[in-house]
Amino acid sequence: MLGKQKLPPRVLALETADEAAAKKLAREQRDAQVRGVSSIHEMREAIKQASRALPAITEVLRVRLQDAAAFRARAMQGLPFLVEGVVGRWPLTQQPQTILRERHGHMAVRARVGDYIGTAFAPDRAMQDMTMAEYLDLAERTEGLPPYLGNLELRELNSMCHWPTYFDKMGPPRFWIGPVGTMTPLHCDYDDNIFAQIWGTKRIFLSPPHHDEFLYPKEANAILFGSPFNPEAPDYEHYPLARQATMIEVIVEPGDMLYVPAGWYHQVHALSFSLSSNRWARGVPFVMRAV
Repeated sequence: MLGKQKLPPRVLALETADEAAAKKLAREQRDAQVRGVSSIHEMREAIKQASRALPAITEVLRVRLQDAAAFRARAMQGLPFLVEGVVGRWPLTQQPQTILRERHGHMAVRARVGDYIGTAFAPDRAMQDMTMAEYLDLAERTEGLPPYLGNLELRELNSMCHWPTYFDKMGPPRFWIGPVGTMTPLHCDYDDNIFAQIWGTKRIFLSPPHHDEFLYPKEANAILFGSPFNPEAPDYEHYPLARQATMIEVIVEPGDMLYVPAGWYHQVHALSFSLSSNRWARGVPFVMRAV
């Protein structure tokens, strides 16, 4: 039951401005060390500068790759692409969706509830602890925006995934589960990212790093920036500069793996009940290695 597999507590500490600044600096120094760069700020600026030299694209290419070396060579071009023939071989993709309830219904999960789109990058957004079975019941009966299981480390599911060694160092796999309508709004992570679509279909919009100047970004932390602009329902009255932002739409199908280069803005919207997983690199972004 839930007591056998407790989630870590959500602690929202009250900090002074000086304490918060010192904590932020320490985190940025630690992040820089993990990624092998001297400064996170300089890394972000280098990524955006390299992005300005990239060719403009209107679609995301689908490719088949022989090995990790072929992946890295393409990734150093600095553009997103879809890899075929990898995720479809994972045991988890062959399982029916009913295993979430039948085999993992007792699993402890933390759901994003309420207006998690409008508060996506806020430290105090509404979350609710429950079991997987309770989440599935809640998602079925919720009207409007359904709750979302996002950015969770679910080892039981990952045991059925065989991740390729595209990155020298990777963070732990993170899982994203939810019915049609669940969404992660427009944002960018300053780490290279491989995103595996296991079940279901998602619509993803992508925008290059240097177009942040059109997207009204707000810092969540040194590695993560969110944008209030929604490319699926553009509000140019409030965000007029967004007219100048390139938006590339890609439909990610079961078995697809999407490479999202560091700094690329992306919005992810489930078109059906979906299970996805991703891993972020922990190293110098590929686009910087090619400069």
